[in-house]
Parts: sequence; structure tokens; C-alpha cells
Amino acid sequence: MMGRPKITVVGAGNVGGTTAQRLAEKDIYDVVLVDITEGMPQGKALDISQAGPVCGYSTRVVGTNGYDETAGSSVAVITSGIPRKPGMSRDELLSTNAKIVKSVVSQLVARSPDIILILVTNPLDAMVHVARLVSGLPKSRIIGMGGILDSARMRSFIAAELNVPGPDVQAMVLGGHGDTMVPLPRYTTVKGKPVSDLMSKDKLDAIIQRTRDGGAEIVGLLKTGSAFYAPSASAVDMVEAISQDEKRVLPCSVLCEGEYGLKNVIVGVPVKIGRSGVEQIVEYELTGHERAALETSANAVRELCAAVDRLMA
Repeated sequence: MMGRPKITVVGAGNVGGTTAQRLAEKDIYDVVLVDITEGMPQGKALDISQAGPVCGYSTRVVGTNGYDETAGSSVAVITSGIPRKPGMSRDELLSTNAKIVKSVVSQLVARSPDIILILVTNPLDAMVHVARLVSGLPKSRIIGMGGILDSARMRSFIAAELNVPGPDVQAMVLGGHGDTMVPLPRYTTVKGKPVSDLMSKDKLDAIIQRTRDGGAEIVGLLKTGSAFYAPSASAVDMVEAISQDEKRVLPCSVLCEGEYGLKNVIVGVPVKIGRSGVEQIVEYELTGHERAALETSANAVRELCAAVDRLMA
């Protein structure tokens, strides 16, 4: 009998803890939860384990402050880093989180050379760049989780506006995670019908703007901390696509080398995800306006990555 695939979650805060819980509830993985705070990953792992008899799963969940227990992981979800505080730009997070991600990635890859890394730490696209610099892994195995969350937010707003079930809404977004996101309304549908047939341009524009500000809206409401239910669900969606070899097309941050006319930059694009990670970047037809917006987004990421290179030099 084959053992269960081991999934490591680094960072046992709200995003990491909830990711570990969602993975445990699938009942098909072994889960390792890593955090530098003594007792926290151990406590959360125990708590998640004790929910098992009630929720009907028998997942083995291990909490640890080190990395030895992560050896042989097939996928790691990296959520560690300082969160964005109200009024703080994503870029201000850069230097602290680059150092954290650098350390985490080197520890993981040393023990699990075949691992696929899913980055959740902000600023997202720049952290994918850090992981590439440090890990030596092929680009297919370093993936940023941004687009799934952005499209989930957009889908939920459209579903609420039209009073339809959320899963009936499909949306595609490109570009950097956050302010420079490039939504593709032409590829956004409800049960196959283009959303532009179902609501006014003004309504849709307002939804797109609210999606762009989605993270900041939640930060503003919570006052302390940021979103974690939808981000953790989005990360688990990626873990599932990889471990179940689903070949689904999901918007994720990956290195582009010519696709969409973008050279050597990490940005959110539709990718086909399966057991080996990113199997293909899927190229949608874009209008001139969409292409220009994607280029602007890519340039914003380039600036961040240049800043990372200076910090890490």
C-alpha cells in the first residue's frame, strides 16, 4: 500500500493553520505544520488531529519548529512572513519576507529535492522570484498562489450580484496579485454565458475594482490581520490539482519566457497544473488593452524583483 503524499505547510498563522485544517479534512495526505514559534504548530496540529474523530478523518498532522519532519514532502505551501498591516504597501513587506522565504526554501529543498513549492507569502510574485533564486528548482515546480484568490473574490461578487451559485461563475484574471491585476471579463462566464450579457459595464467595473481591493477591504475590516479563509482554500485547490494530477487550468504566478510576449518575468497567467507542477502556460487571445495592462503589471513585478536582487546581493 502506498503511503499518503506528505504536504508541508510552513507558517502556522491564520493562513497556514487553516490550510493545514483543510488538507487534514481531505483525509488523503500526511500534513506537517512548521513554524518558528515554539508550541504553536504543535498545538494547532494537536487541535486539528482531535477534530478528526468528529469530522471523519484520520490524517496524521505533525507540528514542528524544525524541518526534519518535512523530509520527503511532495508539495509545500509557504505562508510564512510578516502580514501586511493597514496602510502598509505590499512592497514594504519586501525585505523582511524575502529573508524569511529564502531561509524556508533552502531548508525545504535540502530535505525534499523533488518538492513542488506553492508560494502564498506577499508580495507574491517577488517571493516566487526569491524561491527561484534560492532553490535551483525548475520553474515548473515554483508556483505563486494569487490568481485563484483574485478570481475567487471576483466570482463571489458576481454570484452575489446575480444571485446565482458561486461555483457556476468562472472567472479568469492575469497579472500581478493585487493592484495591477488584469481581469478578463470576456472569459468570465456564468454557466457558460458571458458575464457582460448579464450585467451592465458599470456594475462589472465596480466588481473588478472591489476585487482589486479585495485584500485591503478585509484588512480594513479586521483591523488586525488579513484574509485567510479564501487564501487557504485557494492554496488547497492548487495542492489538489497537483497531487490528484487534475490538469486543470488555474491562474497562477509563474515564470514567463516569451508567453504573452513577456520575457523572463514572474506574473499571473493561466496554467495547466498536474502532478509535475506547471505543465503548460495557456495563452488566451488578448485585446490590445488587456495586453498593455498585463505589460504594466509585469513591469511592476520587474521593479520588485530588481529590488529583491539588490537586497539579496
